[in-house]
Amino acid sequence: MIETLRNAWKIDELRKKILFTLFIVLLYRFGNAIPVPYVDLTKLGSYFDQLKNTVLGLYNVMSGGAFSQATIFALSIQPYINASIIIQLLTIAIPALERLQKEGGEEGSKKIASITRYTTVGIGLLQGLGYYALIRNNSLLVSGTGIWEAIVVILTFTAGSALIMWLGEQISEFGIGNGISIILFASIVARFPNGAIQLVTNVSTGALSVFGLIGMLLGALAIIVLIVFVTDAERRIPVQYSKRVVGRKMYGGQSTHLPMKVNMTGVLPIIFAQSIASLPATVAAFFPTPAEGSFWNSLLRAIDTTSILYALLYLLLIIFFSYFYSTIQFNPVEIANNLRKNGGFIPGFRPGKPTSEYIQKSLNKITLFGAIYLGIVAVVPIVISVFSETARNSGISLGGTSIIIVIGVALETVRALESQMIMRNYKGFLD
Repeated sequence: MIETLRNAWKIDELRKKILFTLFIVLLYRFGNAIPVPYVDLTKLGSYFDQLKNTVLGLYNVMSGGAFSQATIFALSIQPYINASIIIQLLTIAIPALERLQKEGGEEGSKKIASITRYTTVGIGLLQGLGYYALIRNNSLLVSGTGIWEAIVVILTFTAGSALIMWLGEQISEFGIGNGISIILFASIVARFPNGAIQLVTNVSTGALSVFGLIGMLLGALAIIVLIVFVTDAERRIPVQYSKRVVGRKMYGGQSTHLPMKVNMTGVLPIIFAQSIASLPATVAAFFPTPAEGSFWNSLLRAIDTTSILYALLYLLLIIFFSYFYSTIQFNPVEIANNLRKNGGFIPGFRPGKPTSEYIQKSLNKITLFGAIYLGIVAVVPIVISVFSETARNSGISLGGTSIIIVIGVALETVRALESQMIMRNYKGFLD
């Protein structure tokens, strides 16, 4: 990775793209430090300290801490991510959108992108309204609760989410890599220095032992190695194309493969599962704390985001959403039909239904492995914190979602740099 960055920096064109990407990230981080007016930030910070194990805590991590500080970029890229997922699901449910995606070509892609932008603004408006209702109902506003304050706060949040979407598109067009992924990467990495400082503080005060620190670092390194290995892993199904004669020329006859990524669903199953599994704790956070020893207090502890029951439910939801999302992304029947139309077949299986059944069987196996991998990365830190007092006192959270996103974006960006360097070498050779 370091060698790739060094070689890319030597190329003038790529150096400009890297600097442009860093400039956009700097603008994003600058916006993360500007709070919206009328909000009591001290009370808001104390309030969010109680919600760090809820779905709002997840939003705070994804925004780089901006969500708990009510900045202009508090909603971060969540509205865009939600809009993209909704539109992607609707392209399967609505035939018109499906035709637009498959048969519309470049013009169809532009229309879907435009629909996604408008949906992002709508979701940002709803989330901004919900955020304002949250801070108003908990008396977190400095001044009154009039209509003017509501308009300013809600529209500021909405405009911030739209501006982040635009910044991400600028990175994708003029910078390096996927802009939305880069912004999400910057949000998560921005929290690492504070976590490292807190970790050192806990070691110096005796809250965390040196051996506990070494064990945590070794565990984090093992998880990183596992993520890198599985991210690049794929199942290759051999495909053979039959020979055919057209005029005096013979076409086909070559062998290739059908790649199936082990983790083709990415981090989406973890995000969906975490949002649903932490929903009971999120709802409970808005009500008074039950009396010690009561039924509701016992139930609240059982469904808390640091309990074994939560970890088990979290794991089952990850497996469910992995299968659900893989069926959306990968259609065995459509792939089998495309192979038959192009004269391709999988050795040992007849074209058509036998081929689609074999692809479906392979997909189920690889999805199970990918789901177990996601479950291990996401649930192991929770299980360790349940049985280890050292991990609970560490002061930092090695969330599986954050680690997968950071490593995935880093690998994706390096591949983008390598591909652009290869294209430049080919151009120089042809010229």
